[in-house]
Amino acid sequence: MTREQIDAVLDRVRTWPQERQADAAEILTSLETQDQSPLCLSAEQAEEVHRRLADPQPTLPMEDVFRRFRSPGA
Repeated sequence: MTREQIDAVLDRVRTWPQERQADAAEILTSLETQDQSPLCLSAEQAEEVHRRLADPQPTLPMEDVFRRFRSPGA
């Protein structure tokens, strides 16, 4: 995105209702905070996250999970 495109978007944002502007500011602040975080996924970790999100089925059926938590020594 060019600087002119960003300026154009920000000019339009200034015409939005105050509540919507606050939402936009919150989102942008969140993005800025993320950029300052020392935490970062490697390419492999990011790929694994995407893979798991694409197939959200748990590895174990819930019955097995509950059984494991109920067993002695768990």
